[in-house]
Amino acid sequence: MPDEHISILQSLGVVVLALAAVVSVLGLVGLVRRGRPLHALPHQRQAPPHRESVELTPAERDAFAGLVRQLSDGR
Repeated sequence: MPDEHISILQSLGVVVLALAAVVSVLGLVGLVRRGRPLHALPHQRQAPPHRESVELTPAERDAFAGLVRQLSDGR
């Protein structure tokens, strides 16, 4: 039998780990049921942040278009 080679400390370790897993799962279930599992995290914004944009010069637009063409050639 494979159980003959397992020491009492190893068996006890498995039992302790299983018990810790059960306790942690029960704790998480309790937090979820109360409806505040992430109470410490700040609330998210309802509106997205303001978008920023920068006007490109014609030379920059041409360089960007060339880069896009160069990268899309490989596909």
